Amino acid sequence: MKRGKRWNESTTLVATGRIYELEEAMSLLGQLPPAKFDESVDLAVRLGVDPRHADQMVRGTVILPNGTGKSVRVLVLTKGEKVKEAEEAGADMVGSDEYVQKIQDGWTDVDVIIATPDMMGQIGKLGRVLGPRGLMPNPKVGTVTMDIRKAVTEAKAGRVEYRVDKAGNIHCPVGRRSFSQEALAENITSVLMELNRAKPSAAKGTYMQSCHISTTMGPSIKLDAMKVLKG
Repeated sequence: MKRGKRWNESTTLVATGRIYELEEAMSLLGQLPPAKFDESVDLAVRLGVDPRHADQMVRGTVILPNGTGKSVRVLVLTKGEKVKEAEEAGADMVGSDEYVQKIQDGWTDVDVIIATPDMMGQIGKLGRVLGPRGLMPNPKVGTVTMDIRKAVTEAKAGRVEYRVDKAGNIHCPVGRRSFSQEALAENITSVLMELNRAKPSAAKGTYMQSCHISTTMGPSIKLDAMKVLKG
């Protein structure tokens, strides 16, 4: 595959095979030639787990202290008195039957869906639409709850969900290229600390096997995750 001039210039700055400390990696990220838009910065971590076993599944949420840099559109599926609570908390859309029908018809123009438990009977049939897009409300990650105010506030503040894939990898957004190096470093540290906390007791051997950060259009930079965790 033929790469562009910007990519080629970027790859000359990143040393092949080198593992960078967090501060070095943030400095290097700032030196890479920028794209014509505010790129997302993403973290990829390979974990020493076998997700085929339920006791080695790694899944949860983490609140990025400096947010994601993205405006998050939140839909709350609820009825009765919780409608007002959702609206006051800042939800972009609030409703029940009408949104269930829209989703059934293929509508998914939203970033986070939060629901009260009484809606799950209706939401259960939306799995084929919401599941592949990572939008299905789930009590394990706090998106099925009676505390709507807290859930909406956290979603707007920069709560991101993580889930290990079949190959043992976690992919998670940690900010934007326009963020300061300090803000990105804080977000990355928060994610790594959370993943370390979520280590399954059944996991054997090296838990965090590799860690990389990258921008949307840039090469990946290998990060020394263990030094980050040790502070």
